Amino acid sequence: MKELPQQLLRSLEGVKGFHREAFETVHAGGTQVTSIRANPAKWKKEALSFSLGADVPWARSGYYLDKRPSFTFDPLFHAGCYYVQEASSMFLEQAIRQSVDVRPVRALDLCAAPGGKSTHLQSILPEGSLLVSNDVIRARAGVLKQNTIKWGSANVVVTNNDPQHFARLEGYFDVMVVDAPCSGSGLFRRDADAMNEWSPEAVQLCAGRQQRILSDALPALAEGGVLIYSTCSYSPEEDEEIADWLVAEWGLEPLRLSIDDRWQIVESSSPVHGAPGYRFYPDQLRGEGFYLACFRKTTPVSAPRLKTARPDKFPAKDAALLDRWVEGEDLQFHRHNGRLLAIPASLEEALSVLQANLYIQYAGTDIGEMMRDKLVPDHALALSPLLAASIVRTELSAEEAIRYLQRQDINPDTGKGWQVVCYRGFPLGWINALGNRVNNYYPKGLRILKERDDSDI
Repeated sequence: MKELPQQLLRSLEGVKGFHREAFETVHAGGTQVTSIRANPAKWKKEALSFSLGADVPWARSGYYLDKRPSFTFDPLFHAGCYYVQEASSMFLEQAIRQSVDVRPVRALDLCAAPGGKSTHLQSILPEGSLLVSNDVIRARAGVLKQNTIKWGSANVVVTNNDPQHFARLEGYFDVMVVDAPCSGSGLFRRDADAMNEWSPEAVQLCAGRQQRILSDALPALAEGGVLIYSTCSYSPEEDEEIADWLVAEWGLEPLRLSIDDRWQIVESSSPVHGAPGYRFYPDQLRGEGFYLACFRKTTPVSAPRLKTARPDKFPAKDAALLDRWVEGEDLQFHRHNGRLLAIPASLEEALSVLQANLYIQYAGTDIGEMMRDKLVPDHALALSPLLAASIVRTELSAEEAIRYLQRQDINPDTGKGWQVVCYRGFPLGWINALGNRVNNYYPKGLRILKERDDSDI
């Protein structure tokens, strides 16, 4: 482990919860904490090939692992049964459960890639909610899309927009999550190379960027809406001082969360307005450095007439062609960029607003492509709860599943036609059995490229 930056250590003297000797010791120890968060819609403990450790106390579906397995060669990872996520960041669950009503909401995850918090939100937002998951960098938005597909929800829209674009949607969102780009000091134990990027100047640069991001996006938060702000930085300039700025400049009301003393989370206060924030120190709990604060917007918001787009609906008379593929109540089918998408009917109006104002990368569930009145199914449908029960499912062994995920040839004992291959009952993707051969339709861009060795078994 590299030596911690002395300028960082000096800057944290006097910060609540910081104990220099213990902080340095835990970073020098080289201990790695591994945790996963289960997908409640795709979860059977008995199906796992590894053992779970203790529960993550602040997340109902979070688990520590005593030993890190090879996730690359676990088919259940690719099936979306769980997400490998740092335990401290799962505290988002407490902010949502303690501040958001049980009614359906419109939520925005503004800086969402690669998708840890977005997949978490999909599992804990009230049923019927809309989630917009955004990232400004196109390649990262593509990763976000793939993790959204893997998780399997139909109420998510993935966008690729600059934060300032959301000002077009004034007062539109009930919940806004901003896990802001930061100087990254909270990740030093997990990524020692991040120390090379850290400096006091980087902290100031990030604090300015965080203010710009929030200023651009906050007009889109509704009156009474909740902002959840977080970083993986220890620096007060990016944490408590941003909280003070949100209160002073935006008039946001700080929200205090209830925490169990046994969790060893440190509740801090911003220096001017006393806004509560929640600090995670790796010498005091099993997790990395993290900060979270929660606010409510109390200022009135005008109700502008939002621009809408006319969706390209799939003709109702042709919808019967999809009956053998898709199950679900109150679905609407739309064409988007040559693809056929399914969304809950309750979100149709929202989709028309988002299409007119944002750059959409993905929405709902990609059902596939119609070719000569026949559906070529998409990978997303295989991993979705909308997949019809009548679709043939073929179970694979562990070795067959890995070969499938590597996009190699497999020869299961099966009949002809389109079917979903599964591992321990969980769908992995499509094959098309043609009698003399089996075509592997696992997406080329997702295939396992790594060669397997003894350490991966």
